[in-house]
Amino acid sequence: MNLLQEFFRDPVIFFSFTGLATVLAICIFYAIYFIYKINKDA
Repeated sequence: MNLLQEFFRDPVIFFSFTGLATVLAICIFYAIYFIYKINKDA
């Protein structure tokens, strides 16, 4: 539990991982979006 408390107490760790999760979510969304568009066009 110490790691979880440190995650929420330190803003640098919190915003770094939050930003990384946001970027990964956008990448996954666009990968699925382009695969869907390519399959629909073919």
